[in-house]
Amino acid sequence: MTDTTVAIAPATERKSSPLADLWRQFRAHPGGVAGLAVFVFIVAAVYLGPFIHTIDPNKIDIRAKNQGPSFAHPFGTDNLGHDMLAQVLAGGQISLAVGMTAMLLSLFLGTLVGVLAGYLKRIDGPLMRLTDLFLALPLLPLLLVIIMLFRDTLRAAFGPETGIFILIVFVIGITSWMHTARIVRGDVLAVKSQEFILAAKSSGMHEYRVILKHILPNVMSSIMVSATLGIASAIITESALSFLGLGFPSDFPTWGRLLYDGANFLQINPSRVLWPGLAISLTVLSVNYIGDAIRDALDPRMLKR
Repeated sequence: MTDTTVAIAPATERKSSPLADLWRQFRAHPGGVAGLAVFVFIVAAVYLGPFIHTIDPNKIDIRAKNQGPSFAHPFGTDNLGHDMLAQVLAGGQISLAVGMTAMLLSLFLGTLVGVLAGYLKRIDGPLMRLTDLFLALPLLPLLLVIIMLFRDTLRAAFGPETGIFILIVFVIGITSWMHTARIVRGDVLAVKSQEFILAAKSSGMHEYRVILKHILPNVMSSIMVSATLGIASAIITESALSFLGLGFPSDFPTWGRLLYDGANFLQINPSRVLWPGLAISLTVLSVNYIGDAIRDALDPRMLKR
């Protein structure tokens, strides 16, 4: 009589990576997927479109002024004969660059203030009072005053385009970090009381290493959501400043500047404000949907499903 031993292989569970889980939850958000598709299309059109539609956005053709959409000019022309499609594409490059750069600046400031305030109790009060002070300021009048004071100086130092770009990015960045700081501070306060943070401190790890290795990775979800929403906010602020005539010069078009220049010709040629306004609306709406989808995808309650 012989004993037969049946070897049963242990069941192996297939573990997915955090990025795969994040993408799976993101795809479950129809608005986020649609927003991502629209945003990718806009970015591709803005940066790759000039290689297909090769008309110079600053080319003047008086004989073709105030024309409606046609094969030669799909978006029509303005009162000087500028091709509106070329101007919308060129303006999109500037508007998106301003939005991205200003978002990075505000995100850096907000994350820095939020982490320091949440982790270091002795400076929590002063930093939060500083945040409250910035929140209480009337932002649009403050932006207008800063631009009026430093516009000519920066233009003389860096040129009309680069100087205004630096000024616009700076004023948007330093006036839009407060909400990020408050959100990050709240997350840091929740994380720093966890046992793994106490264990890291007990092991003799330096404070800056605790922040970089343990605190920041655990608040990255809030930072990512703030980043997406910050792009939309920066684009709207830049468009508002340009619409008020305090942004880039007329020969350096942005979507807001195109709206400002076309407002006086609304009854003659409505398409002059239609296309840049549509570009701003679609970009801001798509970025907001992406931010909502990322927030839902990073929700721990969603990841457990």
